[in-house]
Amino acid sequence: MSRKTQHTTASAAGSILDIDGLDVTFSTDGGDVNAVKDVSLSVTPGEVLAIVGESGSGKTVTARSILGLLPETAQRSGAVIVSGKDVLSVSADQLRKMRGSDVSMVFQEPSTALNPVYTVGWQIAEGLRAHHRRASKAELKAKVVAAMRQVGIPDAESRYDYYPHQFSGGQKQRIVIAMALALGAELIVADEPTTALDVTVQAEILDLLRELRDETGTAIVLITHNMGVVADLADRVAVMYRGDLIEVSPVEQLFSEPKEQYTRDLLAAVPRLGSTVAGSRKAAAAGEVSAVADRTADGRAGTASAGEAGAVVDRAGVADRAERESIVVARDLDIVYPGGIGRPDFHAVKKVSFDIRAGEVYGLVGESGSGKTTIGRAIAGLTRASGGSLTVLGHEMVGFKERSFGKIRRRIGFVFQDPAASFNPHLTIGECIAEPFAMHKRDLSSADRSKRVLELLDSVQLPGAYAARYPHELSGGQRQRASLARGLALDPELLIADEPTSALDVSVQAKVLELFVELQNRFDFAALFISHDLAVVDMLSDRIGVLFHGELLEEGTGEKVLGAPSNDYTKRLIASLPVPDPAEQAKRRELARTLRPTAG
Repeated sequence: MSRKTQHTTASAAGSILDIDGLDVTFSTDGGDVNAVKDVSLSVTPGEVLAIVGESGSGKTVTARSILGLLPETAQRSGAVIVSGKDVLSVSADQLRKMRGSDVSMVFQEPSTALNPVYTVGWQIAEGLRAHHRRASKAELKAKVVAAMRQVGIPDAESRYDYYPHQFSGGQKQRIVIAMALALGAELIVADEPTTALDVTVQAEILDLLRELRDETGTAIVLITHNMGVVADLADRVAVMYRGDLIEVSPVEQLFSEPKEQYTRDLLAAVPRLGSTVAGSRKAAAAGEVSAVADRTADGRAGTASAGEAGAVVDRAGVADRAERESIVVARDLDIVYPGGIGRPDFHAVKKVSFDIRAGEVYGLVGESGSGKTTIGRAIAGLTRASGGSLTVLGHEMVGFKERSFGKIRRRIGFVFQDPAASFNPHLTIGECIAEPFAMHKRDLSSADRSKRVLELLDSVQLPGAYAARYPHELSGGQRQRASLARGLALDPELLIADEPTSALDVSVQAKVLELFVELQNRFDFAALFISHDLAVVDMLSDRIGVLFHGELLEEGTGEKVLGAPSNDYTKRLIASLPVPDPAEQAKRRELARTLRPTAG
Protein backbone atom coordinates (compact mmCIF):
# COMPACT_ATOMS: atom_id res chain seq x y z
CA MET A 1 0.00 0.00 0.00
CA SER A 2 1.43 3.42 -0.94
CA ARG A 3 1.76 6.18 1.61
CA LYS A 4 -0.88 8.27 -0.12
CA THR A 5 -3.42 5.42 -0.22
CA GLN A 6 -2.66 4.43 3.33
CA HIS A 7 -3.08 7.97 4.64
CA THR A 8 -6.39 8.40 2.80
CA THR A 9 -7.69 5.16 4.33
CA ALA A 10 -6.48 6.17 7.78
CA SER A 11 -8.08 9.61 7.59
CA ALA A 12 -11.49 8.02 7.15
CA ALA A 13 -11.08 6.34 10.51
CA GLY A 14 -10.89 9.65 12.41
CA SER A 15 -8.12 10.97 14.63
CA ILE A 16 -6.51 9.03 17.44
CA LEU A 17 -4.65 12.17 18.60
CA ASP A 18 -5.90 15.74 18.50
CA ILE A 19 -3.76 18.55 19.89
CA ASP A 20 -5.72 21.80 20.01
CA GLY A 21 -4.06 25.10 20.92
CA LEU A 22 -1.39 23.54 23.17
CA ASP A 23 0.61 26.14 25.04
CA VAL A 24 3.35 25.22 27.54
CA THR A 25 5.33 27.68 29.68
CA PHE A 26 8.07 26.84 32.18
CA SER A 27 8.89 29.02 35.18
CA THR A 28 12.66 29.42 35.58
CA ASP A 29 15.01 31.57 37.64
CA GLY A 30 15.55 33.68 34.55
CA GLY A 31 11.82 34.18 33.96
CA ASP A 32 9.06 32.34 32.11
CA VAL A 33 9.98 30.35 28.98
CA ASN A 34 7.17 29.79 26.48
CA ALA A 35 8.35 26.42 25.08
CA VAL A 36 5.25 25.57 22.99
CA LYS A 37 2.98 28.22 21.52
CA ASP A 38 -0.58 27.47 20.40
CA VAL A 39 0.23 24.21 18.61
CA SER A 40 -2.54 22.22 16.91
CA LEU A 41 -1.97 18.80 15.32
CA SER A 42 -3.83 15.56 14.63
CA VAL A 43 -2.81 11.97 13.92
CA THR A 44 -4.99 9.23 12.41
CA PRO A 45 -4.70 5.46 12.99
CA GLY A 46 -1.84 3.93 11.03
CA GLU A 47 -0.27 7.32 10.29
CA VAL A 48 3.32 8.39 11.05
CA LEU A 49 3.64 12.07 11.92
CA ALA A 50 7.22 13.32 12.24
CA ILE A 51 7.91 16.43 14.33
CA VAL A 52 11.21 18.06 13.43
CA GLY A 53 13.18 21.12 14.45
CA GLU A 54 16.34 22.16 16.24
CA SER A 55 16.99 21.75 19.96
CA GLY A 56 14.73 24.13 21.83
CA SER A 57 12.09 24.12 19.10
CA GLY A 58 9.50 22.51 21.40
CA LYS A 59 9.19 19.13 19.69
CA THR A 60 10.06 17.02 22.75
CA VAL A 61 7.87 19.15 25.05
CA THR A 62 4.99 18.59 22.62
CA ALA A 63 5.68 14.85 22.60
CA ARG A 64 5.86 14.57 26.38
CA SER A 65 2.59 16.51 26.67
CA ILE A 66 0.87 13.64 24.83
CA LEU A 67 1.66 11.30 27.75
CA GLY A 68 1.28 13.88 30.53
CA LEU A 69 4.99 13.70 31.33
CA LEU A 70 5.62 17.40 31.84
CA PRO A 71 7.02 18.54 35.23
CA GLU A 72 4.86 20.35 37.76
CA THR A 73 6.57 23.63 36.89
CA ALA A 74 4.93 23.54 33.46
CA GLN A 75 1.91 25.80 32.92
CA ARG A 76 -0.32 24.19 30.29
CA SER A 77 -3.36 25.27 28.32
CA GLY A 78 -5.28 23.94 25.35
CA ALA A 79 -6.20 20.26 24.90
CA VAL A 80 -4.41 17.00 24.08
CA ILE A 81 -7.07 14.42 23.17
CA VAL A 82 -5.89 10.79 23.04
CA SER A 83 -8.55 8.17 22.22
CA GLY A 84 -11.27 10.64 23.20
CA LYS A 85 -9.74 11.68 26.58
CA ASP A 86 -7.99 14.96 27.35
CA VAL A 87 -4.57 14.18 28.83
CA LEU A 88 -4.33 17.69 30.31
CA SER A 89 -7.52 17.37 32.38
CA VAL A 90 -7.84 13.71 33.44
CA SER A 91 -6.94 12.63 36.98
CA ALA A 92 -3.57 11.09 37.82
CA ASP A 93 -5.23 7.67 38.18
CA GLN A 94 -6.90 7.95 34.77
CA LEU A 95 -3.61 9.08 33.24
CA ARG A 96 -1.82 6.00 34.60
CA LYS A 97 -4.47 3.80 33.00
CA MET A 98 -4.05 5.58 29.65
CA ARG A 99 -0.27 5.15 29.57
CA GLY A 100 0.57 1.87 27.95
CA SER A 101 -2.95 0.96 26.91
CA ASP A 102 -3.87 4.09 24.88
CA VAL A 103 -0.49 5.72 24.32
CA SER A 104 3.06 4.61 25.04
CA MET A 105 6.55 6.00 24.51
CA VAL A 106 9.83 4.79 23.03
CA PHE A 107 12.69 6.76 24.55
CA GLN A 108 15.86 7.89 22.80
CA GLU A 109 18.47 5.88 24.69
CA PRO A 110 17.54 2.25 25.45
CA SER A 111 20.51 1.80 27.80
CA THR A 112 19.02 4.39 30.17
CA ALA A 113 15.40 3.37 29.55
CA LEU A 114 16.15 -0.20 30.73
CA ASN A 115 17.04 -1.00 34.34
CA PRO A 116 20.32 -2.97 34.37
CA VAL A 117 19.44 -5.01 37.49
CA TYR A 118 16.19 -6.54 36.15
CA THR A 119 15.72 -9.01 33.32
CA VAL A 120 14.13 -7.69 30.14
CA GLY A 121 11.18 -10.06 30.59
CA TRP A 122 10.46 -8.64 34.03
CA GLN A 123 10.66 -5.08 32.68
CA ILE A 124 8.35 -5.68 29.72
CA ALA A 125 5.88 -7.38 32.09
CA GLU A 126 5.93 -4.42 34.49
CA GLY A 127 3.27 -2.51 32.58
CA LEU A 128 1.19 -5.65 32.15
CA ARG A 129 1.25 -6.28 35.90
CA ALA A 130 0.06 -2.73 36.57
CA HIS A 131 -2.88 -3.04 34.17
CA HIS A 132 -3.73 -6.74 34.66
CA ARG A 133 -3.28 -7.38 38.37
CA ARG A 134 -5.06 -10.76 38.28
CA ALA A 135 -3.01 -12.23 35.43
CA SER A 136 -0.91 -15.26 36.33
CA LYS A 137 2.85 -15.41 35.83
CA ALA A 138 2.37 -17.83 32.95
CA GLU A 139 -0.11 -15.48 31.24
CA LEU A 140 2.24 -12.50 31.68
CA LYS A 141 5.20 -14.42 30.32
CA ALA A 142 3.21 -15.55 27.30
CA LYS A 143 2.27 -11.95 26.49
CA VAL A 144 5.87 -10.76 26.96
CA VAL A 145 7.31 -13.51 24.77
CA ALA A 146 4.73 -12.67 22.09
CA ALA A 147 5.76 -8.99 22.22
CA MET A 148 9.46 -9.93 21.99
CA ARG A 149 8.76 -12.11 18.97
CA GLN A 150 6.71 -9.33 17.40
CA VAL A 151 9.74 -7.00 17.45
CA GLY A 152 12.07 -9.68 16.10
CA ILE A 153 14.02 -10.83 19.19
CA PRO A 154 15.37 -14.30 18.27
CA ASP A 155 14.80 -17.20 20.69
CA ALA A 156 12.47 -14.96 22.73
CA GLU A 157 11.40 -17.57 25.27
CA SER A 158 14.92 -18.30 26.52
CA ARG A 159 16.02 -14.65 26.28
CA TYR A 160 13.11 -13.60 28.49
CA ASP A 161 15.48 -14.01 31.46
CA TYR A 162 18.41 -12.14 29.92
CA TYR A 163 19.62 -8.81 31.31
CA PRO A 164 19.94 -5.65 29.17
CA HIS A 165 23.74 -5.88 28.94
CA GLN A 166 23.36 -9.23 27.17
CA PHE A 167 21.74 -7.56 24.15
CA SER A 168 23.20 -5.36 21.41
CA GLY A 169 22.14 -1.72 21.03
CA GLY A 170 19.67 -2.54 18.27
CA GLN A 171 18.16 -5.42 20.25
CA LYS A 172 17.77 -3.19 23.31
CA GLN A 173 15.88 -0.68 21.19
CA ARG A 174 13.63 -3.53 19.99
CA ILE A 175 12.97 -4.45 23.63
CA VAL A 176 12.00 -0.85 24.43
CA ILE A 177 9.59 -0.98 21.48
CA ALA A 178 8.21 -4.30 22.82
CA MET A 179 7.52 -2.54 26.15
CA ALA A 180 5.56 0.11 24.24
CA LEU A 181 3.56 -2.54 22.37
CA ALA A 182 2.87 -4.97 25.21
CA LEU A 183 -0.46 -3.40 26.20
CA GLY A 184 -1.65 -2.84 22.64
CA ALA A 185 -1.33 0.95 22.58
CA GLU A 186 -2.91 2.52 19.51
CA LEU A 187 -0.46 5.44 19.56
CA ILE A 188 3.32 5.32 20.07
CA VAL A 189 5.41 8.41 20.68
CA ALA A 190 9.00 7.68 19.58
CA ASP A 191 11.52 10.29 20.75
CA GLU A 192 14.71 10.04 18.63
CA PRO A 193 14.47 6.20 18.56
CA THR A 194 17.44 5.72 16.19
CA THR A 195 19.84 8.54 17.10
CA ALA A 196 22.42 6.36 18.87
CA LEU A 197 22.24 3.48 16.36
CA ASP A 198 24.47 2.59 13.44
CA VAL A 199 22.98 3.04 9.98
CA THR A 200 22.37 -0.68 9.40
CA VAL A 201 20.73 -1.17 12.81
CA GLN A 202 18.79 2.06 12.30
CA ALA A 203 17.45 0.71 9.00
CA GLU A 204 16.27 -2.46 10.75
CA ILE A 205 14.48 -0.46 13.49
CA LEU A 206 12.77 1.72 10.87
CA ASP A 207 11.68 -1.42 9.02
CA LEU A 208 10.28 -2.76 12.29
CA LEU A 209 8.29 0.42 13.03
CA ARG A 210 6.97 0.41 9.46
CA GLU A 211 5.88 -3.24 9.72
CA LEU A 212 4.17 -2.63 13.07
CA ARG A 213 2.32 0.33 11.59
CA ASP A 214 1.19 -1.71 8.59
CA GLU A 215 0.23 -4.86 10.53
CA THR A 216 -1.45 -3.35 13.60
CA GLY A 217 -2.57 0.10 12.46
CA THR A 218 -0.55 1.68 15.27
CA ALA A 219 -0.11 5.42 14.84
CA ILE A 220 3.35 6.87 15.48
CA VAL A 221 4.47 10.35 16.46
CA LEU A 222 8.16 10.43 15.55
CA ILE A 223 10.45 13.04 17.11
CA THR A 224 13.73 13.27 15.21
CA HIS A 225 16.39 15.58 13.84
CA ASN A 226 17.39 13.10 11.11
CA MET A 227 15.70 14.20 7.89
CA GLY A 228 16.68 10.92 6.22
CA VAL A 229 14.67 9.03 8.84
CA VAL A 230 11.75 11.38 8.17
CA ALA A 231 11.95 10.64 4.43
CA ASP A 232 12.08 6.92 5.17
CA LEU A 233 9.15 6.58 7.59
CA ALA A 234 6.87 9.62 7.86
CA ASP A 235 3.54 10.27 6.13
CA ARG A 236 3.32 13.89 7.26
CA VAL A 237 5.88 16.27 8.77
CA ALA A 238 5.40 19.07 11.31
CA VAL A 239 8.21 21.62 11.51
CA MET A 240 8.70 23.55 14.77
CA TYR A 241 10.82 26.61 15.44
CA ARG A 242 11.20 28.19 18.89
CA GLY A 243 7.88 26.81 20.08
CA ASP A 244 5.91 27.71 16.96
CA LEU A 245 4.47 25.22 14.49
CA ILE A 246 5.55 26.83 11.22
CA GLU A 247 4.75 24.17 8.62
CA VAL A 248 2.79 20.89 8.31
CA SER A 249 2.99 19.07 4.99
CA PRO A 250 2.79 15.59 3.44
CA VAL A 251 6.30 14.16 3.40
CA GLU A 252 6.74 14.25 -0.39
CA GLN A 253 5.65 17.91 -0.52
CA LEU A 254 7.90 18.94 2.36
CA PHE A 255 11.00 17.61 0.62
CA SER A 256 10.10 18.77 -2.88
CA GLU A 257 8.44 22.13 -2.14
CA PRO A 258 9.05 23.30 1.46
CA LYS A 259 7.03 26.41 2.22
CA GLU A 260 9.26 28.04 4.85
CA GLN A 261 12.85 29.26 4.52
CA TYR A 262 13.67 27.62 7.86
CA THR A 263 12.56 24.26 6.46
CA ARG A 264 14.66 24.79 3.35
CA ASP A 265 17.68 25.55 5.53
CA LEU A 266 17.10 22.44 7.65
CA LEU A 267 17.13 20.32 4.50
CA ALA A 268 20.19 22.12 3.12
CA ALA A 269 22.11 21.39 6.34
CA VAL A 270 21.87 17.60 5.87
CA PRO A 271 25.24 16.13 4.77
CA ARG A 272 24.93 13.98 1.66
CA LEU A 273 27.31 11.44 0.22
CA GLY A 274 29.43 13.03 -2.48
CA SER A 275 28.04 16.55 -2.12
CA THR A 276 30.75 17.90 0.19
CA VAL A 277 33.69 15.60 -0.42
CA ALA A 278 35.69 18.16 -2.25
CA GLY A 279 35.32 21.53 -0.73
CA SER A 280 35.00 22.06 2.97
CA ARG A 281 38.63 22.80 3.77
CA LYS A 282 39.21 25.42 1.14
CA ALA A 283 35.87 27.06 1.93
CA ALA A 284 36.88 27.27 5.58
CA ALA A 285 40.24 28.77 4.69
CA ALA A 286 38.54 31.44 2.62
CA GLY A 287 36.04 32.28 5.36
CA GLU A 288 33.08 31.11 3.28
CA VAL A 289 31.88 28.65 5.93
CA SER A 290 31.46 31.34 8.58
CA ALA A 291 29.58 33.53 6.14
CA VAL A 292 27.06 30.76 5.51
CA ALA A 293 26.73 30.03 9.23
CA ASP A 294 26.03 33.63 10.16
CA ARG A 295 23.62 34.74 7.44
CA THR A 296 20.37 36.51 8.34
CA ALA A 297 19.41 38.02 11.63
CA ASP A 298 16.35 36.17 12.91
CA GLY A 299 17.80 32.66 12.56
CA ARG A 300 15.00 31.09 10.53
CA ALA A 301 16.83 31.64 7.27
CA GLY A 302 20.22 31.24 8.88
CA THR A 303 20.61 27.52 9.43
CA ALA A 304 24.18 26.65 8.47
CA SER A 305 24.54 24.40 5.47
CA ALA A 306 27.61 22.25 5.16
CA GLY A 307 26.44 21.20 1.74
CA GLU A 308 26.18 24.74 0.41
CA ALA A 309 29.59 25.73 1.70
CA GLY A 310 31.41 22.60 0.67
CA ALA A 311 30.11 21.69 -2.76
CA VAL A 312 31.48 24.67 -4.67
CA VAL A 313 35.25 24.33 -4.31
CA ASP A 314 37.97 21.71 -4.34
CA ARG A 315 39.65 20.44 -1.18
CA ALA A 316 42.96 22.20 -0.55
CA GLY A 317 46.25 20.45 -0.11
CA VAL A 318 45.32 16.81 -0.81
CA ALA A 319 48.38 16.23 -2.98
CA ASP A 320 50.59 17.93 -0.41
CA ARG A 321 49.27 15.72 2.41
CA ALA A 322 49.85 12.56 0.40
CA GLU A 323 53.59 13.31 0.47
CA ARG A 324 53.82 13.93 4.22
CA GLU A 325 55.23 11.52 6.78
CA SER A 326 52.91 9.23 8.70
CA ILE A 327 52.46 10.09 12.39
CA VAL A 328 50.33 6.99 13.11
CA VAL A 329 51.37 3.65 11.61
CA ALA A 330 49.51 0.41 12.35
CA ARG A 331 50.80 -2.88 11.00
CA ASP A 332 48.91 -6.12 11.69
CA LEU A 333 47.53 -4.49 14.84
CA ASP A 334 45.79 -6.83 17.29
CA ILE A 335 43.80 -5.74 20.35
CA VAL A 336 42.42 -8.43 22.65
CA TYR A 337 40.32 -7.90 25.77
CA PRO A 338 40.87 -10.61 28.43
CA GLY A 339 37.71 -12.59 29.05
CA GLY A 340 38.08 -13.23 32.77
CA ILE A 341 36.92 -16.26 34.69
CA GLY A 342 34.78 -18.58 32.59
CA ARG A 343 34.69 -16.23 29.58
CA PRO A 344 36.83 -16.35 26.43
CA ASP A 345 39.03 -13.47 25.34
CA PHE A 346 37.45 -10.96 22.94
CA HIS A 347 39.48 -10.23 19.82
CA ALA A 348 38.37 -6.62 19.16
CA VAL A 349 40.88 -5.70 16.44
CA LYS A 350 42.42 -8.25 14.07
CA LYS A 351 45.52 -7.70 11.90
CA VAL A 352 44.61 -4.11 11.00
CA SER A 353 47.10 -2.02 8.99
CA PHE A 354 46.73 1.68 8.12
CA ASP A 355 48.51 5.00 8.59
CA ILE A 356 47.56 8.61 9.25
CA ARG A 357 49.72 11.28 7.66
CA ALA A 358 50.55 14.66 9.17
CA GLY A 359 47.72 17.13 8.55
CA GLU A 360 45.41 14.41 7.20
CA VAL A 361 41.88 13.55 8.32
CA TYR A 362 41.44 9.77 8.37
CA GLY A 363 37.82 8.64 8.72
CA LEU A 364 37.02 5.32 10.39
CA VAL A 365 33.53 3.90 9.86
CA GLY A 366 31.71 0.74 10.85
CA GLU A 367 28.95 -0.57 13.09
CA SER A 368 29.06 -0.70 16.90
CA GLY A 369 31.48 -3.39 17.96
CA SER A 370 33.57 -3.08 14.79
CA GLY A 371 36.60 -1.80 16.71
CA LYS A 372 36.56 1.93 15.77
CA THR A 373 36.65 3.34 19.28
CA THR A 374 39.06 0.63 20.45
CA ILE A 375 41.58 1.75 17.82
CA GLY A 376 41.12 5.39 18.78
CA ARG A 377 41.70 4.60 22.45
CA ALA A 378 44.78 2.51 21.60
CA ILE A 379 46.29 5.43 19.68
CA ALA A 380 45.70 7.67 22.72
CA GLY A 381 47.24 5.09 25.04
CA LEU A 382 43.94 4.45 26.82
CA THR A 383 43.70 0.82 25.63
CA ARG A 384 46.62 -1.61 25.34
CA ALA A 385 47.61 -2.94 21.93
CA SER A 386 48.16 -6.72 22.13
CA GLY A 387 50.16 -7.55 19.03
CA GLY A 388 51.52 -6.36 15.73
CA SER A 389 52.79 -2.80 15.75
CA LEU A 390 51.24 0.59 16.44
CA THR A 391 53.55 3.59 16.22
CA VAL A 392 52.16 6.94 17.38
CA LEU A 393 54.32 10.04 16.89
CA GLY A 394 57.34 7.78 16.74
CA HIS A 395 56.43 5.84 19.90
CA GLU A 396 55.69 2.10 19.80
CA MET A 397 52.42 1.38 21.63
CA VAL A 398 52.71 -2.41 21.86
CA GLY A 399 54.13 -3.02 25.32
CA PHE A 400 54.56 0.70 26.08
CA LYS A 401 55.14 2.01 29.59
CA GLU A 402 52.80 4.72 30.82
CA ARG A 403 55.65 6.85 32.17
CA SER A 404 57.38 6.98 28.77
CA PHE A 405 54.15 7.90 26.96
CA GLY A 406 53.27 10.96 29.03
CA LYS A 407 55.21 13.37 26.82
CA ILE A 408 53.59 11.86 23.73
CA ARG A 409 50.02 12.06 25.07
CA ARG A 410 50.18 15.83 25.47
CA ARG A 411 50.61 16.01 21.68
CA ILE A 412 47.27 14.21 21.21
CA GLY A 413 43.85 15.84 21.66
CA PHE A 414 40.60 13.96 22.22
CA VAL A 415 37.03 15.05 21.49
CA PHE A 416 34.44 12.76 23.05
CA GLN A 417 30.98 11.86 21.75
CA ASP A 418 29.06 13.35 24.67
CA PRO A 419 30.64 16.51 26.13
CA ALA A 420 27.92 16.68 28.77
CA ALA A 421 29.34 13.44 30.21
CA SER A 422 33.02 14.27 29.64
CA PHE A 423 32.89 17.71 31.30
CA ASN A 424 32.98 17.96 35.09
CA PRO A 425 29.61 19.55 36.00
CA HIS A 426 31.18 21.23 39.05
CA LEU A 427 33.74 23.14 36.96
CA THR A 428 33.14 26.15 34.75
CA ILE A 429 33.70 25.84 31.01
CA GLY A 430 36.91 27.83 31.40
CA GLU A 431 38.16 25.44 34.07
CA CYS A 432 37.23 22.42 31.91
CA ILE A 433 39.14 23.82 28.94
CA ALA A 434 42.15 24.57 31.16
CA GLU A 435 42.28 21.01 32.60
CA PRO A 436 44.93 19.81 30.09
CA PHE A 437 47.33 22.52 31.33
CA ALA A 438 47.20 21.07 34.84
CA MET A 439 47.20 17.45 33.71
CA HIS A 440 50.34 17.91 31.63
CA LYS A 441 52.00 20.36 34.02
CA ARG A 442 52.11 23.31 31.68
CA ASP A 443 53.66 26.04 33.81
CA LEU A 444 51.33 28.94 33.06
CA SER A 445 50.46 31.82 35.32
CA SER A 446 46.82 32.38 36.17
CA ALA A 447 46.70 35.35 33.81
CA ASP A 448 48.31 33.41 30.94
CA ARG A 449 45.95 30.48 31.51
CA SER A 450 42.92 32.76 31.39
CA LYS A 451 44.24 34.44 28.25
CA ARG A 452 44.77 31.06 26.57
CA VAL A 453 41.23 29.92 27.50
CA LEU A 454 39.77 33.07 25.96
CA GLU A 455 41.84 32.49 22.80
CA LEU A 456 40.54 28.93 22.57
CA LEU A 457 36.93 30.03 23.08
CA ASP A 458 37.38 32.61 20.35
CA SER A 459 38.85 29.96 18.01
CA VAL A 460 35.66 27.88 18.36
CA GLN A 461 33.43 30.94 18.00
CA LEU A 462 32.20 31.13 21.60
CA PRO A 463 32.09 34.44 23.51
CA GLY A 464 34.66 34.86 26.26
CA ALA A 465 31.85 35.25 28.81
CA TYR A 466 31.13 31.53 28.40
CA ALA A 467 34.30 30.75 30.37
CA ALA A 468 32.35 31.53 33.56
CA ARG A 469 29.37 29.34 32.67
CA TYR A 470 28.84 25.74 33.70
CA PRO A 471 28.34 22.89 31.20
CA HIS A 472 24.59 22.63 31.82
CA GLU A 473 24.19 26.29 30.86
CA LEU A 474 25.32 25.62 27.29
CA SER A 475 23.39 24.02 24.45
CA GLY A 476 24.54 20.73 22.93
CA GLY A 477 26.28 22.47 20.04
CA GLN A 478 27.96 24.99 22.35
CA ARG A 479 29.23 22.19 24.61
CA GLN A 480 30.68 20.39 21.60
CA ARG A 481 32.45 23.60 20.56
CA ALA A 482 33.89 23.86 24.07
CA SER A 483 34.95 20.22 23.82
CA LEU A 484 36.83 21.05 20.62
CA ALA A 485 38.52 23.94 22.41
CA ARG A 486 39.69 21.60 25.19
CA GLY A 487 40.95 19.08 22.64
CA LEU A 488 43.03 21.83 21.00
CA ALA A 489 44.30 23.34 24.26
CA LEU A 490 47.82 21.91 23.96
CA ASP A 491 48.17 22.50 20.19
CA PRO A 492 48.03 18.78 19.36
CA GLU A 493 49.62 17.23 16.31
CA LEU A 494 46.86 14.61 16.31
CA LEU A 495 43.20 14.99 17.26
CA ILE A 496 40.98 11.97 17.88
CA ALA A 497 37.27 12.77 17.45
CA ASP A 498 34.97 9.92 18.51
CA GLU A 499 31.40 10.42 17.20
CA PRO A 500 31.51 14.15 18.06
CA THR A 501 28.28 15.11 16.25
CA SER A 502 26.03 12.04 16.41
CA ALA A 503 23.61 13.52 18.97
CA LEU A 504 23.35 17.00 17.42
CA ASP A 505 20.57 18.50 15.33
CA VAL A 506 21.39 18.75 11.63
CA SER A 507 21.89 22.52 11.60
CA VAL A 508 23.97 22.46 14.80
CA GLN A 509 25.92 19.50 13.41
CA ALA A 510 26.60 21.45 10.22
CA LYS A 511 28.01 24.38 12.21
CA VAL A 512 30.21 22.12 14.36
CA LEU A 513 31.51 20.26 11.30
CA GLU A 514 32.26 23.49 9.50
CA LEU A 515 34.09 24.69 12.59
CA PHE A 516 36.09 21.44 12.69
CA VAL A 517 37.07 21.96 9.04
CA GLU A 518 38.05 25.58 9.68
CA LEU A 519 40.17 24.68 12.72
CA GLN A 520 41.85 21.77 10.96
CA ASN A 521 42.65 23.99 8.03
CA ARG A 522 44.03 26.71 10.31
CA PHE A 523 46.10 24.53 12.68
CA ASP A 524 46.88 21.69 10.24
CA PHE A 525 46.62 18.92 12.84
CA ALA A 526 46.10 15.31 11.78
CA ALA A 527 42.80 13.78 12.84
CA LEU A 528 41.23 10.38 13.32
CA PHE A 529 37.50 10.99 12.83
CA ILE A 530 35.37 8.08 14.10
CA SER A 531 31.73 7.97 13.07
CA HIS A 532 28.92 5.75 11.85
CA ASP A 533 27.58 8.62 9.70
CA LEU A 534 29.04 7.99 6.25
CA ALA A 535 28.00 11.38 4.88
CA VAL A 536 29.82 13.22 7.68
CA VAL A 537 32.96 11.13 7.21
CA ASP A 538 32.75 11.66 3.45
CA MET A 539 32.60 15.42 3.96
CA LEU A 540 35.63 15.63 6.25
CA SER A 541 38.06 12.89 5.37
CA ASP A 542 41.02 12.65 2.99
CA ARG A 543 40.88 8.85 3.29
CA ILE A 544 38.39 6.42 4.82
CA GLY A 545 38.78 2.97 6.40
CA VAL A 546 35.85 0.56 6.78
CA LEU A 547 35.90 -1.78 9.81
CA PHE A 548 33.80 -4.89 10.33
CA HIS A 549 34.16 -7.17 13.36
CA GLY A 550 37.66 -5.86 14.01
CA GLU A 551 38.91 -6.25 10.43
CA LEU A 552 39.73 -3.46 7.98
CA LEU A 553 37.80 -4.42 4.85
CA GLU A 554 38.84 -1.58 2.57
CA GLU A 555 40.32 1.92 2.63
CA GLY A 556 40.98 4.78 0.27
CA THR A 557 39.56 8.14 -0.75
CA GLY A 558 35.86 8.84 -0.35
CA GLU A 559 35.45 8.65 -4.11
CA LYS A 560 36.93 5.13 -4.07
CA VAL A 561 35.44 3.67 -0.88
CA LEU A 562 32.01 5.29 -0.90
CA GLY A 563 31.71 6.07 -4.60
CA ALA A 564 32.82 2.66 -5.90
CA PRO A 565 32.91 0.22 -2.93
CA SER A 566 34.43 -3.20 -3.54
CA ASN A 567 33.04 -4.93 -0.44
CA ASP A 568 29.41 -5.98 0.07
CA TYR A 569 29.47 -4.76 3.66
CA THR A 570 30.46 -1.26 2.53
CA LYS A 571 27.68 -1.38 -0.06
CA ARG A 572 25.22 -2.32 2.69
CA LEU A 573 26.40 0.57 4.89
CA ILE A 574 25.88 3.00 2.03
CA ALA A 575 22.46 1.60 1.12
CA SER A 576 21.37 1.77 4.77
CA LEU A 577 22.17 5.48 5.08
CA PRO A 578 18.83 7.33 4.91
CA VAL A 579 18.72 10.26 2.53
CA PRO A 580 16.39 13.29 2.66
CA ASP A 581 14.40 12.29 -0.43
CA PRO A 582 11.35 9.99 -0.03
CA ALA A 583 11.49 8.54 -3.56
CA GLU A 584 15.25 7.90 -3.47
CA GLN A 585 14.99 6.53 0.07
CA ALA A 586 12.39 3.95 -0.99
CA LYS A 587 14.84 2.63 -3.62
CA ARG A 588 17.73 2.57 -1.13
CA ARG A 589 15.59 0.72 1.41
CA GLU A 590 14.92 -2.08 -1.03
CA LEU A 591 18.60 -2.24 -2.00
CA ALA A 592 19.62 -2.44 1.67
CA ARG A 593 17.24 -5.36 2.17
CA THR A 594 18.78 -7.31 -0.72
CA LEU A 595 22.26 -6.73 0.73
CA ARG A 596 21.28 -7.63 4.30
CA PRO A 597 22.88 -10.95 5.37
CA THR A 598 20.52 -13.86 5.88
CA ALA A 599 20.05 -15.46 9.31
CA GLY A 600 23.05 -17.52 10.36
